[in-house]
Amino acid sequence: CRRLIPGYCAGTLVRRIWRARTLRVMVAPAILYFTIFTYYPLIKALVMSFQDYRLIGASPPAGWANYQKVLNDPVFWQVLRNTCVIGAGLLVVGFILPLLIALSLRAASSRLFAQVTQSVIYLPHLFSWVVVGGIWLYLLQPNGGLVNEIIQHLGGTSIAFMQQGGIARAALVGIGVWKDMGFNAIIFIAGLSGIEPLLYEAARVDGAGGWGQFWHVTLPGLSNTMKVVLLFNLLGFFGIFQEIFIMDNPAIDQDVNVLMTFLYHQGISNFQFGYATAASFIVAAITQIGRAHV
Repeated sequence: CRRLIPGYCAGTLVRRIWRARTLRVMVAPAILYFTIFTYYPLIKALVMSFQDYRLIGASPPAGWANYQKVLNDPVFWQVLRNTCVIGAGLLVVGFILPLLIALSLRAASSRLFAQVTQSVIYLPHLFSWVVVGGIWLYLLQPNGGLVNEIIQHLGGTSIAFMQQGGIARAALVGIGVWKDMGFNAIIFIAGLSGIEPLLYEAARVDGAGGWGQFWHVTLPGLSNTMKVVLLFNLLGFFGIFQEIFIMDNPAIDQDVNVLMTFLYHQGISNFQFGYATAASFIVAAITQIGRAHV
């Protein structure tokens, strides 16, 4: 028989395809969806990165010029540093603080207090960044903002939180952690609920104190949960956009402008599509290299 694929005759291959026709029809819409909305735009963007792309008229090839322009642009490296600093802050603080809150709520003597607190800290996660950004921009106003009113009441001086680069960067990290803290804490609480109480009893019998129980029982029991939370935080490392886009202003732009907002302004606002797509693929390459070494 004629072998189209090693190990399969043409007739056998056709029969196997026909027998699995129902499954192939079911998978076809998903394949079509990803082809149209994922793979085609990805290939199109790759082609654009090697062109002087124009919305109207022909787009002449540019070779590696867009990539060279990105790599020689000091603004690109500045926003990459900003992204790493803000992303690292969100990654570390957004991992440790929810864990501490989950442990505190788990150890609370009042179940009602724990449930109410859990609900309250989860609420910000339900709000959009437009709402959250508007609230915090109002609270952090130098004149009349609640935070500065409290500082002045305690004898301090008003702080222009969103007009000083370093302070604004720390404030953005804090706001980002505050928004998602309840969601991550709930994941940790769910992980703590899955730890067998008999393990704590056995640890106490062996003479382990609070720290010993945490180190030898709680941490190993939360290892898989920690991986999930860490993965969620890592996925958003280079994807920070809404918070910066809403709360940025010219006074702090140099210190808080991140990759996603930079690409948005270059591609959408300035119509430099070739430059923006080239920068996107450079970031993707950096991400893949970093992922390969983790």
